[in-house]
Order: sequence, then C-alpha cells, then structure tokens
Amino acid sequence: MHHTSTGSTGNTAIPSRRTVLAATAGVTAALTVGPSAHAHTHDDRHLRRLISRMTLEEKVGQLFVSRIYGHSATTPDQADIDANLREFGVRTAAELIAKYRLGGVIYFVWAHNTRDPHQIADLSNGIQRASLALPRGLPALVSTDQEHGIVARVGKPATLFPGAMAMGAGGSRSDARTLGRIAGAELRAMGIQQDYTPVADVNVNPANPVIGVRSFGADPAAVAGLVAAEVAGYQRSKVAATAKHFPGHGDTEVDSHYGFPTIKHTREQWEALDAPPFRAAIEAGIDSIMTAHILVPALDDSGDPATLSRPILTGILREQLGYDGVVVTDALDMAGVRTKYGDDRVPVLALKAGVDLLLNAPKLDVAWNAVLGAVQDGELTEERLDESILRVLRLKAKLGLFDDPYVGARGVDRTVGTKAHLAAADRIAERTTTLLVNGGRLLPLSRREHPRLLVVGADPASPSGTTGPPTGVLASALTELGFAATALSTGINPSATAIDRAVTAAGDADAVVVGTYNVTASSAQKTLVERLLATGKPVVAVAVRNPYDVAQLPGVRAYLASYSWTDVELRAAARVIAGRVEPRGKLPVPVQRADDPTRVLYPIGHGLTY
Repeated sequence: MHHTSTGSTGNTAIPSRRTVLAATAGVTAALTVGPSAHAHTHDDRHLRRLISRMTLEEKVGQLFVSRIYGHSATTPDQADIDANLREFGVRTAAELIAKYRLGGVIYFVWAHNTRDPHQIADLSNGIQRASLALPRGLPALVSTDQEHGIVARVGKPATLFPGAMAMGAGGSRSDARTLGRIAGAELRAMGIQQDYTPVADVNVNPANPVIGVRSFGADPAAVAGLVAAEVAGYQRSKVAATAKHFPGHGDTEVDSHYGFPTIKHTREQWEALDAPPFRAAIEAGIDSIMTAHILVPALDDSGDPATLSRPILTGILREQLGYDGVVVTDALDMAGVRTKYGDDRVPVLALKAGVDLLLNAPKLDVAWNAVLGAVQDGELTEERLDESILRVLRLKAKLGLFDDPYVGARGVDRTVGTKAHLAAADRIAERTTTLLVNGGRLLPLSRREHPRLLVVGADPASPSGTTGPPTGVLASALTELGFAATALSTGINPSATAIDRAVTAAGDADAVVVGTYNVTASSAQKTLVERLLATGKPVVAVAVRNPYDVAQLPGVRAYLASYSWTDVELRAAARVIAGRVEPRGKLPVPVQRADDPTRVLYPIGHGLTY
C-alpha cells in the first residue's frame, strides 16, 4: 500500500520519552499568538457564482485529491494504463479528471509522476488542460509531499534541502525561509502549487516510528518559529504550505500508516507542547492544514481519529484557533483512519467533522459515491459542500490558477536546480551538522595524519532522487576533499561476514568513518562499531538518521549527527570531518542515556565546534 506521508520509515524503538515530555513541557508555555482570519484577496461573489452553476457531481469531485499513475496526462506507459484501469476504471489522468471532476491530483514517485522537471511540468500542464476543457472546467490543485530530508517526491536535478530535524539543529529561521522560498519556486516552476509541508509535529518521543527526523525538534517554541518561517518562504513563492499533522503526531509509538495511534497528552500538555507550531502557522497565514489519523482522548473521547473528529477540527481548529483556510485529510488509505469505519463512511464523516479536501481515497469510486449519496440522502447538505468548495476555490484563486495555471519550459530551466539554489542548499546544510562527541580532538581529520579512510556502515535506500548509497556519497565527498577514501557497505543489519570484512579492510586504513542508522542495544551495527574500535584505528561515526544512536555507542571518540542520509547532508558532514567548515548544529532534541532513559545524556542545544 502506498501512502501520502512516508510509508514505513524504519525507525526502531528507543527508550521511553517521559523525561523528554517533562523536559520540553518546561521549555516553553504555549505561544500567545492570536488567531488571524485567513486572507481573502479574491472576490467571494465571483467564486460563489461559479459554485452556483456546478452540478452536484462536480461539487463532490472538487473535494477529492487523488493519485494517478503515469508520467503524462494523456499518453502514460502501458503499465500505468493497466494500473489506472485496475484502480479507477480509466486509462489516463485526463480520463480520471473527467470521470470524477477532481479538485486536485497528488504526485508520487511510485506512481511514476516525477521522472524529471520538464516531464513534471508537462504532466501538470496536461492535468490543467484536461480539467479546464470540461464543461464549467476549473483549474486543478497539484500537490505533493516535498518535505526534504527523508521525504521528497521530486529528486535531482531539483534542489534537495536538509530535512526538518537538521533545520532544527541549524536553528535559523532565515534558512528555513530560504528553503521554503527556493523549494517553492522550483515546485511552482513544475506546476506543483501545494506542498504537504512543513511538519508541525513536536517530536517529544524518541521511539516515534513515523515522525522522528521529519520534525524540527522537541522544543515547541523552536518548532513554531521554524514552521512559521518555512510557511512564509513557500507562500512567498505562491505555493500553498500545509502544516501537518493536526492536532500533533509527535508523541506516538505507533505508525498511523499501519495502526491507530493514541496520544495520551492532557489538554494542558497539548496546549503547551502540540498547539504552538499550529498556532504559529495560522498566524503566518498558512494556506492549508493536514489532519492526523490519531486518537487524542483529552480533545475528543469518542474514540474517533482526529481526521473524523468535529470537536477537534471544528471546535478546536476552526473555532478556538480561528483557522478558516483549507483543511485536508492525511491519506485516506492509511490504517489509522480505516480501523473503525469502512471506506464508504470515512469521507462522509471527515466532511461532517470539518474537512475540505479528501486525500487519496483507497477506492475513489466508493468514496466519491458515498459523498454523493450522503447529500442525496440528506446526511450532508449541499450548503456544507459549498462551504468547503469556497475555501478550495479561494485557495486556487489566491495561487493565481484562475489567471494562468500553466508553466513553461523556460521557467523550469531558469529555476529548477540552478547553481545558486544548489549552493544555497549546501550552505544551509553546513550549518546543521552537529558534533556530539570529539574526544581527544580527533576531528577534524588531517590529510597528513589520516590520508587513507575506510567508509563503512548502513546504506538505507536513498531518499528520492539523491544519488546514494550513503557510504559511497561520503567516500566520494572525502576523496574530493583530498583523502583517499574507500566505501564498503555493511548494511543496516551487518552479517558476521560483513563485519569481518570491514575489520580486515580497516587494517589498511588510517581512520574509519562509519555511518549508523537507528542503532539499538541489540543491533548488529553496535557489534560492527565495537569491533572497529577494537582495531585501535580512529573511528568517526555519523548518525545518518536519528541522533539518538550516540547513546548506544559510548566508546566512539568522534560522533556527528547529519539527521538524514541525503547527499546534501552527507557532503556537509564530510566537509566538517575534513575541517573545511566548523560544525555549528545544536541538538534540537534531547538524547537520553541508553542505560537509564530517565536521564538525559545530551540536552537540547548541545553541540561542539572546533
């Protein structure tokens, strides 16, 4: 099954987070920013006239955003035609839009929507042409999940930035604004006008299997500032930012793609920990907010997920926080929203709760017909649909889609992956790399003392469109910096043979660089690092995902955190290892001791430099 947020993100259980909760609750009280009305820069009378001319079927369609297979709106590959026929009973994106009068389309790598920038622009134009050619045709909202870091749907040659936790380590709102502005400009040039980012979840649970490094950190005030800055950047580039996952997915041990998480925060904890980033996003004029498929008994004790909760979406988000922008569901094919109700009830209940856009229904025909039937039966009123459609059309108008929804090849060439943009991403990444340990001032490594380097470790599948594998990227970056570096992949679960091979190879090296990925007490990666340490060769470790790895490997003299294994972050880590730049990142989350999770080993704000 494919999902809107990342699928299995591969985190492994790490110590309890009760101390983190206690520590971060004291970091800040809820922000005191008040709600601001959503800016309506366009004439509602004109939009209401458009709505009044729509058929009921057209109105239902405007509420749906769906996946579609293929690189082209009209001439996809045969395998994608087959997939479309199987799932939707149509051959192409153009046919799907005509059949269901969709309000929007979401792009995925696995749906073969994002091969290269020019193809993406052509697909976007084809979708707009198909939608506008229909009777009373409206422009489509084209969206994707381009969070950067470990979640990106558009890869090279587009510019890829550090992910949220790395940006949290950098701590610069200016950098977050720049990221949003540049990433937004590139998406817009390819015809994508809505980005399902930033993640506004405050990651106070080290064992969180689905958010983790996708969050800016564990301090609600710091997260709020970075969320607001990124929103400002994206929206300056005329891309709708989307704060997710309301009311806050940061303290869960269950992945909502595969289960139904419960958040046990009290109402007071929610106000102090989870609410501030969403308040800040609303204050910044955020265009859309995505719901979470989570149970929050303190906010609604009915047993319904937040996506289907009127007390949460209407009572808290609309009425208490004063938000009047677009509310979009997280993907409706995720287990978290499907455990209690069938696929026919979920979209109807979401609309009754206060949702405007229904994202990626598992069976579009079932969901679409259920909403149509609910209006015909009187369970939903047509006025209720009109309310959501008005918000959706306001957003399309604000984004300029009624004026000109098309993009051109020259805009792609001028904007996507330019030298200036790539250089900005490199500079930002350099400010995020965090030096956690540097015993005996092992770092930076000297080319005279340690000319030959062995790079070993975990090689998780590379995030979309980065070159990978991580060991190879690190080795080539270090070689470019004047070392003779050799890569040897040992994997996330190195076998005894792989460990032996690495130990043997270390014999010919002057120092070893090892990439670690979600190390646990029983992890074979731990055995690998301990065996490498036993050789007596200097060992530098880079946590390529969770910074919590450092707690499991106290013997390592030099430990860096890169927060992701994308090229931009690994190259920055290599420059820090070589001493070309000084480490400047500070931990945005506390790291607890492995032997006593009630005690903090490294607090928020820890980070060494040269």
